This record gives sequence, structure tokens and C-alpha cells, in this order.
Amino acid sequence: MDTKLFWEFLEATQGKELAKLRDRNPVDWQRKIIERLDRLMKKDGVLQLLKKGFAVDDALFTLMCPAPLASSATKVHENFAANIFSVTRQVRYSQINPLEEIDMVIFLNGLPLITIELKNAWTGQTARYHGQKQYRDGRDASQPLLQFGRALVHMAVDTDEVFMTTKLAGAGTFFLPFNKGHNEGEGNPPNSNGHKTAYLWEEVLTRESLAGIIQHFVLLEGKTTEPLAKKTLIFPRYHQLNVVRRLLAHAADTGVGHSYLIQHSAGSGKSNSITWAAYQLIDTYPARASVPGAKAVDQPLFDTVIVVTDRRLLDKQLRENIKDFSEVKNIVAPALRSADLKFALENGKKIIITTIQKFPFIIDGIADLSDKRFAVIIDEAHSGQSGSANDNLNRAMGAGGADPDEDDPQDRILAAMQSRKMRGNASYFAFTATPKNTTLEKFGERQADGSYAPFHLYSMKQAIEEGFILNVLANYTTYKSYYEIQKSIADNPLFDTKKAQKKLRAYVERSQQTINTKAEIMLDHFVEHVVTPKKLHGRAKGMIVTQNIEAAIRYYKAVTKLLADRGSPFKALIAFSGEKVVDGVSYTEADMNGFTVRWRPSCHLKLSNGKSYSGSSSFLCRS
Repeated sequence: MDTKLFWEFLEATQGKELAKLRDRNPVDWQRKIIERLDRLMKKDGVLQLLKKGFAVDDALFTLMCPAPLASSATKVHENFAANIFSVTRQVRYSQINPLEEIDMVIFLNGLPLITIELKNAWTGQTARYHGQKQYRDGRDASQPLLQFGRALVHMAVDTDEVFMTTKLAGAGTFFLPFNKGHNEGEGNPPNSNGHKTAYLWEEVLTRESLAGIIQHFVLLEGKTTEPLAKKTLIFPRYHQLNVVRRLLAHAADTGVGHSYLIQHSAGSGKSNSITWAAYQLIDTYPARASVPGAKAVDQPLFDTVIVVTDRRLLDKQLRENIKDFSEVKNIVAPALRSADLKFALENGKKIIITTIQKFPFIIDGIADLSDKRFAVIIDEAHSGQSGSANDNLNRAMGAGGADPDEDDPQDRILAAMQSRKMRGNASYFAFTATPKNTTLEKFGERQADGSYAPFHLYSMKQAIEEGFILNVLANYTTYKSYYEIQKSIADNPLFDTKKAQKKLRAYVERSQQTINTKAEIMLDHFVEHVVTPKKLHGRAKGMIVTQNIEAAIRYYKAVTKLLADRGSPFKALIAFSGEKVVDGVSYTEADMNGFTVRWRPSCHLKLSNGKSYSGSSSFLCRS
């Protein structure tokens, strides 16, 4: 701690609370505060203390005055100005080696937020290697300043790149890049006004930015019953911070009625980006009373944020994360049925989480509530789904008997938007890794040359170069398929070549004989080139991506049989949504992987009211 600034902040902002303790404990009132603070720091970490404050006897202390919103009163602005942000160089932090120094530490009201090791090319050192190595090998993580949770993040910085970690663990410390990206790849773009990493102190390490990161971005994930060391501290990567802030700023400045395409690759942390955007959109205020959709500058721009997703885990993640951020309880409502959606919309729930299948009803509900303003976040996470869930979606959107292999969620979402009257009382935020051209045209921004570009991009190239996903195209082997066709109708020269080839390919690729042959070839390759050499320390996986669920089930059965015949020590898993009938048999992901056991015995139950019930039961019976 910087105790001088700590006491200075408390004296200036909370003198009455200090007086309570000083009057009763004139000798050791400061020690009582410091000891209480230290105990809570070890238990909960600095983030919890900055957000919630702490109590000593009947005195309540705030350790950070939050950043004001557009609608905040003058007093809130004055309180925020009372925060003391400070930077100390060459900080001696070690009780064991008193001369050991960290290049720079950023403090808020005397509490450490960020430690920084600085490197530069003129001394032949880089943040990528030397800065990270110094944290891993040359810094004692058992010392208070470097213990997990005592600072929010540790950064290795040079003139070209920035890397960060929230947990120092010796040789096992894992650093994430905190770079803007350049030419859709890793690193940072040239800066004609200075260092490539100038954005760090010009954009990120400002007073307002740091306060916003603490209030709205940094997450401490884990069960409340778990000790601090077992939890995970999440600090946003640059592209996550940037996309959320850009979305909020654009919405505030231009109002309601816009569409945004956020093209973020796998490995981008899309779920957290959606969570942060959803939570902050409900507190976004118009920059001016004249922007479209604005009711007043002191009223939020959006009444409700609707998150459309097919990922059940995102529902849980959103709820837990928003609970951490918000003092207001029960602002998130799930809407799994149309009735739930209607009820949540009409009762003004702040955040509604629903499924892609309900998207047409969302558009209708928005049109019916023309006096309300909505932000609709579309999480197009799985663009290759089929099966019963998508069949239902086809019917809901009037697709009828369309071939599910020729349709995907992006097409359905666009079809629903085109088939319904779109009102100007909603903004749409589409998150996708691989947008189609039609999606780009609907949600993207038109360029001068007539093409369309996403509002924000974190490319697959950048994700690969930063190490978040493996480049599957770096090493691949093609396997060509040949078909022999006999033309049976000699006098009919006219047929749709493209359509015929597609139908033919689909027929052959669905053949179990074809699948068995391909499965054997792929398994042989996997064993020889991945399993035997122990790639990725024996933890490498092989993935077979199929065109639909039926093909996935057939491949799974073929691979499983081959593994059993060979006595292989590993097994296959299958991943798909919903339920699928193949060859008259109904399959689910959980059943095929052995995750659940369904037992529907014939039961005879004696009920508490004395009556009896007999029959086939869908619940587990005992005795």
C-alpha cells in the first residue's frame, strides 16, 4: 500500500467515518483499519474491496468513488474527482530481498491496481520474452503485492507490444496479449506520433478508463465458498474492451435503429464480450436529447436488452456476471417459451435471454411495443446446426420443408428480419465468427467501394497468431472422392448440373460404406501422426466436422466401432444440439456419450393422500 495516499483519500472523503474510530480508539484506530483491510484483502482480493468497500465496527469505508454516468448528479462527479490515481516507479516490494524492484506500479487511493515491467529494444529486451520471463523467474509471487488478487493485473510492456496476466504462478504463469492487432494479425500498428504501445497510457490507463474497467469489466469468477486462490480473475483483452466501448459510444451518439456486425473469431472471448455489452447497454444514455429513440438525456437509451443465443451456458454466465456487477437484483429473465418472452417484454425486464428459435416472436414483440426501445444481441455461435431444434426454427419462420443442410441460423435470422416489418425502436448487435455475405450486407457497414465491413473485427488470423486457436490449415491432407455415373436416359440432355452434383454428393457422403472407409483413413492418420508422437504432450484431440447431425452420428458410430475393434485406449465423443432420429432410432448427445442414464420403469406409488398411482414413469423410482 501507499499508506500516505490511502489516509489522504479517507481524510478528504470520509472524515466522519474516521472520526467514529478515532474517538473510541485514539491510540490504535489506524492499526484497526489496516488489519481489517489486510484480512479482507487476503480473503476477497482488492477488486471486491474497491467495489464494495469495508466496515470496521460501525464505520463504513469506500475505497473508490465510482465514475459518473451521463445522468449522474454533480456530487457524483465531485466524488469521482476526489479519487487519487498515482504512479510509483522502482517499487521495492520484497521483504526477503529488500533491493528487488518492480519498474512501475499504478495505485488507486493507495491500493495497488497494476504492476508493470518495462522493456525496450535499445537494451535488446522485449516484453514478449524478457518481461514475461522476469515475472515468471525473477519475481517472488509469495510477496503480498504479487499474491493473487492483491493487484488486478500484471503487465509486461515494451515499445511494440503489451502482455498481461492476472495470476503469477512461477514457471506456470500464463500471459495473454493486450495488443490492438495489425493487418488482421498479432502485434500493433505503426504509430506516427510515438510508440506502438502508446494506446496503453493514452486510452486504457486514464482515470475514467481505469475506473470503468474496475466497475464494468474485471470479473472474479468462482463459488463464494471457494478460497480466493482457487478463483479466476478476468481482465478484459484489448479487443474486448475496445468493442464494448465503441458499441456504447456509437449507440449513445447515433441512437436507436442501427445494426452492428461484430466479427470475432473463436478464441476471442465472445461470451464475456456479450456479457459486458449486455450489462452496459442497459445503462447507456443518449449523448443528446435529439438522437433517435432518446426519451431524455437522463433516461437510458434502451428499456430492455434481449440476448438471442443457442448456448445454455451463456444464460448461466450472464446471470452470474451481471449479479456481480449490479446492485439491482433479478434484472435478468430467461425466456424459453413464447409466453415467457411476452411476459418479460411486457413487464420491462432489463435483460432477457432467449433462443434463436424465438427470434421471429422477438421481432413481433418489439413491433407491438412501439413505445419501448430495445437492444437485440444475436449470439450466432453455432452456424452449422441442424436437427429437431432447427426443424422447429424452420417451421417457426415458415421455411416449411426446406432442406436443413442448405440452411443455417444466419439465413434464418435474415429471413425472419426480411419477412417481418422492422421497426425503428430496436438496434441489432450480431456477434459471429464467420459472417456470410448476406449477413455482412444486413449488419455490416457499407464502404466507399460498395463492399461491406464489420463494425469491429478480431480475425481468425489474429487468434491463430496470438495462440488462441490452432491453424488447422497449416498441415492438412486432401482426400479426393471419385464418382462413376451411368446416364440412364440417353434422350434427355437437359438437367441442372449443379443441383445434380449436390444431390449426388449428399447421397454418396451419407452412405455408411463411404463413412466407414473415411473414418478408417482418418483414424489411421490420427493414430500415426498425433497419438503415437504424443502431440501437445499427449493431450491433442482430433475433430471430425460433418455437414449435419445425421452424418456426425454415423461417423461417431463408425469411429467407435473401429476403436473397439482395435482395443484403443481412448474413445470418441459427439457434440450436437437437441434430438435426432437416424434409421428410426432417436439420439441425443448426452445418451451417446453416456452422460445420463434414462430409466423409465413401471411404478406403483403410494401417494401422501392415500391414493395410488401405477404406470410407466418418466422419473426415477426407488424400491
